[in-house]
Amino acid sequence: MEKVVTQQLTASIHTNPSITTKYNASRLLFHKLLKAEIEKQKLVLVDGYLGQQVSMNEAAYNDDGVVVYVNNPAFYQLTLTKGSLGLGEAYMMHYFEVKDDDLPAFTTLLLKANLQNKVKSSLRFALSYGQVLFSNYFKQEAVNVRAHYDIGDDLFEHFLLDEFMVYSCGYAHSWDDDIDTLQKNKLERICRKLDLKEGDCLLDIGCGNGGLLIYAASHFGVTGVGYSNSNSHTQKARNHIHKYDLDDRITICTGDFETIQGKFNKIVSVGMLEHVPPRRYRKYFAKIADVLTQDGLALVHAISANSSDRSHDPFIQKYIFPGSDTPALSDFSSNIESNDMAILDVENIVRHYAVTTRRWLEAFDQNKDMLPSNHYDETFKRMWRFYLSIGISAALASQLGVFQVLFSRDYTAKHRFQRI
Repeated sequence: MEKVVTQQLTASIHTNPSITTKYNASRLLFHKLLKAEIEKQKLVLVDGYLGQQVSMNEAAYNDDGVVVYVNNPAFYQLTLTKGSLGLGEAYMMHYFEVKDDDLPAFTTLLLKANLQNKVKSSLRFALSYGQVLFSNYFKQEAVNVRAHYDIGDDLFEHFLLDEFMVYSCGYAHSWDDDIDTLQKNKLERICRKLDLKEGDCLLDIGCGNGGLLIYAASHFGVTGVGYSNSNSHTQKARNHIHKYDLDDRITICTGDFETIQGKFNKIVSVGMLEHVPPRRYRKYFAKIADVLTQDGLALVHAISANSSDRSHDPFIQKYIFPGSDTPALSDFSSNIESNDMAILDVENIVRHYAVTTRRWLEAFDQNKDMLPSNHYDETFKRMWRFYLSIGISAALASQLGVFQVLFSRDYTAKHRFQRI
């Protein structure tokens, strides 16, 4: 099987000797770094454009190892000089494929191998391969860091398949949980952490499609107000609320968090802080403190940095969430403390993000051919596959965190002995 695939790849690529020579040093360096770093793991590289196989572990080829078919030698240079951004762009351009389309297995393996950091810290070694072009390490690209596509609602409808179209990390009890179970588990736990009960007024900052408010009103008897600065989300949330006949219990407002008025005894914000610039963190938490009642509870859930390295993935920055950030737990704590609020509980649910994004990727793969090709071409679909794949990998093998932080304005308030 693999021999046939190799022959097909060789036949499909016109081998230019000068191109092969140009990229050969990058190829050798890539093999060298990976062999030294992951010699106990399973990886097979099939250089289809050369008609040959290079294996980091020969036994893996017919076993459960990760098999990567390299269609274009530029794959090596892009990955070495641009890290995850180059890897993603190489995938978008069909420079490589992974056996059984198991892209998350390959991206997870590279993260565990710490390839990007190893290359960055091994420039003397790398420069000894004088033919490798390292100019991208030392100059900024003259491109605007913005997404290349105007994403439509139909995309999300094809992979957010839970009842409420929730676009944030779910909560798993097993690797096999379906997406609806994952998201309802998460919504239930947030509501219980906030000790919601009939008569409470819940503010949702960055309410998305309104799923959390609908769940809280339906299952815990609360009233609620949601804020979003997206007109599309505002309209979709209102439509969902009308569908569940909750128009008299939930109000959706369009506006920035700084425009919020009133008082609320329960506040929640899920997946919002990542999109707040760090310079506005102080105002974000100050607004929560301002509108939270003295006896109230607040919970903020965000994809976060779980180390001193705050750098954000360049592929995500360029193609998916321009301007997004990964706040550290210290950002939560310092701003909560500076606003005279008390932290009651902190939980990192990052491993659950791997299960969530796995379900999203499965749904996307199942439904991507139903998307209109005039708006979502093959390059876009591969971009989206790469985004979801590195989400799985980051949850399993990076310094990512997904923190839920529960806090209050009242340091003396009674609180349960057992965490939810």
